[in-house]
Amino acid sequence: MSAGLLFSFVLGYFFLLLTVAYYTSRHSNNDSFFIGNRNSNWMLVAFGMIGTSLSGVTFVSVPGTVGDFNGTSFKAFGYFQVVIGYWIGYFAVAFILLPLYYRLQLTSIYNYLQSRFGQTAYKTGALFFIISRSIGATARLYLVINVLQVFILDQIGVPFVLTVSVILLMILLYTLEGGVKTIVYTDTLQTSFMLIGLIVCIFYIMQRLGLNLGSSIKTLGDHGYLHFLNTDVKSKGFFLKQIVGGMFITIGMTGLDQEMMQKNISVRNLKDSQKNMLTFCMTLLVVNFLFLLLGGLLYLYALNNQGSYLGHSLIFNGHNIIGDDLFPMIALNAMPRAVGVIFIIGLISALFPSADGALTALTSSFCIDILGLNRRKNLGEKKRRKLRMTVHICMAVLFFMLILFFKDLNSKSIINNILDLAGYTYGPLLGLFSFGVFTRRKLPDNWSITAICLFTPALCYVLSHQSSEWFGGYQIGYELLLINGVLTFSGLWAISDKNTDMSASL
Repeated sequence: MSAGLLFSFVLGYFFLLLTVAYYTSRHSNNDSFFIGNRNSNWMLVAFGMIGTSLSGVTFVSVPGTVGDFNGTSFKAFGYFQVVIGYWIGYFAVAFILLPLYYRLQLTSIYNYLQSRFGQTAYKTGALFFIISRSIGATARLYLVINVLQVFILDQIGVPFVLTVSVILLMILLYTLEGGVKTIVYTDTLQTSFMLIGLIVCIFYIMQRLGLNLGSSIKTLGDHGYLHFLNTDVKSKGFFLKQIVGGMFITIGMTGLDQEMMQKNISVRNLKDSQKNMLTFCMTLLVVNFLFLLLGGLLYLYALNNQGSYLGHSLIFNGHNIIGDDLFPMIALNAMPRAVGVIFIIGLISALFPSADGALTALTSSFCIDILGLNRRKNLGEKKRRKLRMTVHICMAVLFFMLILFFKDLNSKSIINNILDLAGYTYGPLLGLFSFGVFTRRKLPDNWSITAICLFTPALCYVLSHQSSEWFGGYQIGYELLLINGVLTFSGLWAISDKNTDMSASL
């Protein structure tokens, strides 16, 4: 397929986003940027959050896990174990955390830590969010940019550095003014295109294989692709580890994440925000199943067109396909031009919801939590706007550097890397918020809080890499986030005021 043709669709999509941004950002101010003036429609937020949560990682990486039996902690549909955990976690976010955020009327959710423990806990929580979201968002962004680079831009001589620069510039242009107010609409548009791409590819492959939904599922079962329950207790993929890990990944990466909560608290009231969260979690369950179904169908399509396995790699059209390469390789090299175009549109639609929201949320957190923009009464609206824009641009530069780092890393399963990293970076946030919500003990407002939050991830790193040797073959999986949170909670308990009664503080 012509790289120039595909590139023209990419450019057209960029200009569509800029048009939407122009109309939605008119008459915007700092409140529009940070919380959408607390006037966002819950249905639009719920639908747009699908794209933010799934991102290019789900679009590219999840289908590849279905046949990658040895290269990841998943087996066949094993990723669905984690998805079940996600689903449980969203209920905890909806009925424990959202009521707290609305009761306190927060702009930044880390203001809760300030009111509960003081300035040090507040700054520490915001710092860990900035680290967590910067790494996670750029890993997602790198995955999609790399696909565009390998399959389109390398063919027309565009260097990777230029690709990254232009894409980050485009994201800056359509988020610089409107922020959350704009993102609610652009994410809705992008989620629509992503889901259209997913459904079209599924039905095209089923039609080519002469299958319907029922016969597709039966054929996948005959090939062993539907198996998802891992009963090996020592394995990283053991189903209880995956479900519990998925639950706490959702609580950490959604409920304790300024990007995801920034959109939720922009909804008019708590009831609508909870509707948004529950609608979103039910939809996410179905969509993740469809991505796994697509992965199985892609492997069947390849095997029916002279593909074959070599270890955990798939040999197809002379290419050695591992994990993340599966979907783009087949869509762009072995399917009709129209399907390839739909794939590219779906892919770039999956790229932006995670990147634009992260850039906006990181700007919001740094301005409000680190610089104290809301408390600086001496600054007028124009000076606040200028400072916020400066931070926004600096965050884009940080994204640029981190994407180049992931390029050097050259991983073939980004989704594993993201979920593994979440265990280290979101664990301290889980410990801090849990200690605040479920106890009434006080903490000293000093750097001992930060020291504990830095020490526990380091301890978890040692535990994760030595667990098999120390615990008779037991491997720590996604439950690492929970372990990290418990260790942080324990450390905070040790330095807390022992004369204060312990009871729930909601």
